[in-house]
Amino acid sequence: MARIEGQYPAPEHFILHVSDTHFVGDGQLLHDRIDSDRNLAELFQGFAKANARPEAIVFTGDLADTGRPDAYERLRAIVEPAAERLGAQIIWVMGNHDERTAFRRGLLDQEGDPAEPIDRVFDVNGLRIIALDSTVPGLHHGELTDAQLEWLANELAVPAPDGTLLALHHPPVPSPLGLLALVELRDQERLAEVIRGTDVRGILGGHLHYSTNTTFAGIPVSVASATCYTQDLAVAYPAARGQDGGQSYNLVHVYGDRVLHSVVPIGQFPTVYEMTPAMLESFMAMSADEQLAAVNASVGE
Repeated sequence: MARIEGQYPAPEHFILHVSDTHFVGDGQLLHDRIDSDRNLAELFQGFAKANARPEAIVFTGDLADTGRPDAYERLRAIVEPAAERLGAQIIWVMGNHDERTAFRRGLLDQEGDPAEPIDRVFDVNGLRIIALDSTVPGLHHGELTDAQLEWLANELAVPAPDGTLLALHHPPVPSPLGLLALVELRDQERLAEVIRGTDVRGILGGHLHYSTNTTFAGIPVSVASATCYTQDLAVAYPAARGQDGGQSYNLVHVYGDRVLHSVVPIGQFPTVYEMTPAMLESFMAMSADEQLAAVNASVGE
């Protein structure tokens, strides 16, 4: 179908941003309630209805709830076929619930020193995505070592053709939930000093189990909610309450001068109205005056 022209061109890049799948043991439920496998499968089933084709799928950590090898196996069994159908590259990022040895073996088919962070660089058709491991083995807060920051600075010394997205589990953001201050990314200004003034155009994060947006060192930050369970933000400070509802993922559209982040809820919901591709084909065949008249008429419906 012909593109509907507006004030903006087509995006240069399209990325799926997914976070906090928290897969547990085979046949088990997270917190005795959440079917993490089913939720992620439902995400891809719902997305399959669209004709969109992302270039990459970025998972910003906490992929397995306790780092179990079988959890990573089942995760790959769901994600890899879906990514192949979409023609998308998969970018895995470490989270504080992940375990480096099992993560490397289960998702990357690699061995490595568990003391060494899993930092990687991806070229997505000219868009650079840097996966940064912000985890501290055995703990839940985030840190970046001097060596990591030096490595990052060296990578960013040469700009990428279409700029850079930084993906890490612990996002450099404040939170209205007081409890999260205990598990936030520490010494954030050290990261700010490295990325300020570089070609980093956006920061993708997870960890919080709710969607939020802000800026950091002048750079937009977008946090994707979880696919397993979410945090209720309507609680008395500084309490926290996990809830089985509102799970979602993000669409990331990269334009020449901006990055657009859109939240998509997981699940099926009642239809209020629908414009099918066939109806839109008919609409596109109309003259400009006929299109305007049709749009104006539909506003009152």
